Amino acid sequence: MALIGCGFFAQNHLHSWASIPEVEIVAVCDRDAAKAEAAKQSFGAARAYTDAAEMFAAEKLDFVDIATTMQTHLALVEMAAARGVHVIVQKPLAPSFADCQTIVDTCAKAGVRLMVHENFRFQSPILAARRVLAEGRIGRPHYCQASFRSGYDVFSGQPYLATEKRFILIDLGIHILDVCRSIMGEAETLYCQTQHINPKIAGEDVATSLIRHVGGGVSVVDCSYASRRLPEPFPQTLLRIEGEHGTIELLEGYRLRVTSHGEVTEENVEPETLSWTQKPWHVLQESVLNLQRHWVDSWRKGAAPETSGTDNLRTYALVMAAYQSAESGSIVTLAS
Repeated sequence: MALIGCGFFAQNHLHSWASIPEVEIVAVCDRDAAKAEAAKQSFGAARAYTDAAEMFAAEKLDFVDIATTMQTHLALVEMAAARGVHVIVQKPLAPSFADCQTIVDTCAKAGVRLMVHENFRFQSPILAARRVLAEGRIGRPHYCQASFRSGYDVFSGQPYLATEKRFILIDLGIHILDVCRSIMGEAETLYCQTQHINPKIAGEDVATSLIRHVGGGVSVVDCSYASRRLPEPFPQTLLRIEGEHGTIELLEGYRLRVTSHGEVTEENVEPETLSWTQKPWHVLQESVLNLQRHWVDSWRKGAAPETSGTDNLRTYALVMAAYQSAESGSIVTLAS
């Protein structure tokens, strides 16, 4: 495989690929030659490139992991698909729904596999909550609250985020909305309110959405980078899922509390710290490894990955509906 984009978060992609025995990193690419060379040296890639077209022309790849900004994704996917190279693309898939659809259609037409790097649903604590739900211990869920509220300075590591006119919904909310979809299923309607608290950034930094799902369930999805809390919970996603027989709660400190048929159990679901992970990032870093293992396992089984391009279009549609609702002040109905 090859990785395009050797920036801040891509280091987690590289560490994860290096941890999977079936995968060989043969090339890395970044417009910044120093970043590409550093990744090559650190992870044992054979070659480093500054031009993706040159890399595709020179290499014989099974797949490429695209970890660049969303504005570059379509052109890079078209290069890969033209050569029959399977594709993993960082979220958000593209700046517009039309471009997302084009990416999905391009890969389908070329017969290449496509997975969106939507890693939050692969966090160990969230996987644990989903497992309890799948076991039927609380019955059919009728309510979910998915919450990510923090005051962590994400702009120090990714300064470009401060200039984005659309920020928290497209950058973070897309993750939490995807987690909600994985738990409650598809949405029928969505109502969203956003807030702009930090005067030093261009976009919204708080968003609260109310969702009615197919089948009647209701969810509240709230995201904030303007919360002041001690201890700082970053980067934990908290959950409360209520069903006909009980409740699943993913609490601060990675505590999973389950109330089922009148009995309460609690367990620690904090992920282990690996040789290349560090707190508090370890929950996100390990989720990258879990997602990339899922890619390999799905490929081996000949199955579509859970976060396929087609699946991710539905999450992206929720993000666009949230912006539409916040701008219009009205409830948005989702397409069936």
